[in-house]
Amino acid sequence: METTRTEVISTDDGATFNGHLALPASGHGAGVLLIQEIFGVNAYVRDVASRLAGLGYVTLAPDVFWRIQPGVDIDSSDPANIEPAIGIAGQWDPELGLADLGAALQHLHDLDEVTGAVAVVGFCFGGTQAFRIAKELEPACAVGYYGSGIADMLDDLHDITCPTMLHFGGQDDFIPNEQVDAVKTAAADNHHLVIHVHEGAGHAFDNHLAPHFSQPEAAAAAWTETASFLYMHLGGPGIGA
Repeated sequence: METTRTEVISTDDGATFNGHLALPASGHGAGVLLIQEIFGVNAYVRDVASRLAGLGYVTLAPDVFWRIQPGVDIDSSDPANIEPAIGIAGQWDPELGLADLGAALQHLHDLDEVTGAVAVVGFCFGGTQAFRIAKELEPACAVGYYGSGIADMLDDLHDITCPTMLHFGGQDDFIPNEQVDAVKTAAADNHHLVIHVHEGAGHAFDNHLAPHFSQPEAAAAAWTETASFLYMHLGGPGIGA
């Protein structure tokens, strides 16, 4: 059975912020930095951390918005909460935030329970940040789900050198198909990148706690692909552990 605790992460500028840590039943393993949607480290993100721990990975979900509002935990099941969450995310400083994510990645790597390499997995807002980390910090591997900012960084696709998997929905109201096609075209000559487009799936299809987003069939397919990808690059028990 997994266990959880709160980690205190130190930043480059002398501050600290929290992260939710989920440990696998073994108590140790390779690490996964889990980056939240715009709703903060909420019930859904904690559930994903539990799923990753169930695959055998020490999983850390940092409080990414701590400089704006510490402890953001917004109920993503209510569509009325989308606009307030966008408002918080819009205040996030990308460069300072990337430095904080780098501090979280290093903190995870330094934990005694982490006995292997460290990867990054992100959803929505976090999917874009996982892509940025893949380029700037080069984790063992990276997985980004429906990162809406990736299409704005097409030139960076050529610079990715760590194994990276990107998931998109084929009917995403937030990421038009034209943008997904542009990402696929720009990534075509980079063998480090794997892109899956889940036809018929909309935005945030993995979020099972949000009925207006959840699409279980696409979520299950993407999770199987993600788990296999992590197993390939990190090792571990994998699906069914």
